[in-house]
Amino acid sequence: MEPQDGAPCEVCGLVPLAPSLTRAARVVAHSPAMQALLKRVARFAVSDAPVAIRGETGSGKEVVARLLHANGSRPDGPFVAVNVAALPAELLESELFGHGRGAFTGAGSGRRGLFEEASGGTLFLDEIGEMSAALQAKLLRALQDGEVRRVGENRAFAVDARVVCATHRDLRDAVRDGRFREDLYYRLRVLELTVPPLRDRHEDILPLARRFVRDERRPLRGFTPPAEAALLAHAWPGNVRELANAVRHGAALAASSEIALEDLPEELAGSIARPVDAPRGDGRGGEPWLTLAALERVHVLRVLDACGGSQSEAARVLGIGRNTLWRKLRAWA
Repeated sequence: MEPQDGAPCEVCGLVPLAPSLTRAARVVAHSPAMQALLKRVARFAVSDAPVAIRGETGSGKEVVARLLHANGSRPDGPFVAVNVAALPAELLESELFGHGRGAFTGAGSGRRGLFEEASGGTLFLDEIGEMSAALQAKLLRALQDGEVRRVGENRAFAVDARVVCATHRDLRDAVRDGRFREDLYYRLRVLELTVPPLRDRHEDILPLARRFVRDERRPLRGFTPPAEAALLAHAWPGNVRELANAVRHGAALAASSEIALEDLPEELAGSIARPVDAPRGDGRGGEPWLTLAALERVHVLRVLDACGGSQSEAARVLGIGRNTLWRKLRAWA
């Protein structure tokens, strides 16, 4: 999934741009797991029902939320995001619902809350699982009634914001443990999405890395084969955010038009297997030679990328059966 700007994807029908205040993030989805997710996003986007997005830290939950907003019925409305875990409960209540003049010390004037700011658009509550019990009750009331009341005021007023929340936790476990209200859980997860971790999106690693390279200010052609092999071999516990930072690290240190293995963070260099007595120096700055298995992996995934993620087309180009290709990809996942 990487059509031209503004053109809908042929697989899921979404316009694959997730706009922010500074620029639009382009969604890369060559893997079957990500394409399946985006097909669900396309179905959910047309609704105004609340959506709960679950995924590991750095996997791209906010990008999915912005994609929902941009392809929904109110794309011209505001997209307002708040990280619930970043604010203490007292401040978060004021941030969400606003406050009246004199509501607390220092409140010399009234202030609109994020629910009001998001009216006519989307309110994105990141890390919703960290919200305090008292604030969960007030959020439930706002979702049920479509009304909010500023801190320190008695008058309630209507708001019209679609609520999308995200968490890296399993909220069902939190409900069982008494840390999250069951009624709020079901109110928030009318629709549910799970963002796959990068280790389950192997076909997306190199396309994402090349996308991040193109976003860098200095002109770079891409990566050397050993660097690509290291990117593919790494487990990416920090997911897409870790990949973006690794590419930025490599771009900052690259001495030529390509990012080499030694330009990447140290932990990536250990991801690729090397024979102990491998000859050094191949005309690319003395980088180690690849094992045959690593070279096959790089080539197969490059062909798969060039074929737009189509396994049947890639198998035809490689001259192998589709089942053989599937077994290789599964072994490398």
